[in-house]
Amino acid sequence: MKNILVLCTGNSCRSQMAHGYLNLFASEKANIYSAGIETHGLNPGAIAIMKEDEIDITTHTSNNVDEYKEVSFDFIITVCDHANENCPYIPSENALRLHHNFFDPSKVNGTDSEKHEAFLKARNEIKDYCKDFVSTYLS
Repeated sequence: MKNILVLCTGNSCRSQMAHGYLNLFASEKANIYSAGIETHGLNPGAIAIMKEDEIDITTHTSNNVDEYKEVSFDFIITVCDHANENCPYIPSENALRLHHNFFDPSKVNGTDSEKHEAFLKARNEIKDYCKDFVSTYLS
């Protein structure tokens, strides 16, 4: 089993969605972890948009990357520029580090419909990325 860390700034939204999809697409091949360089709690918009795709992330927790110092990761995926640029040292020397800056739907101000569209856009981008990641690196 491979160990995969998905890293974001607050481990509340984009990394949680990626965690949910990687659990779905790679559960037989990998242990999935998500963390932030800070912890912000789960974003209700992320929970709701994932539920629309029948993925329940309500049991996820917002974790700090320091909690996983003892885990040897095979892959570290950063999902926002801030985490990529400010990532603390993670002692997984052989880990393949990948980066994709996903759109942050939590920053959208507007109507409920506009916010929903923002979360939907981010979710779909993350879903496609996770499918591609699994087919490229875990097949």
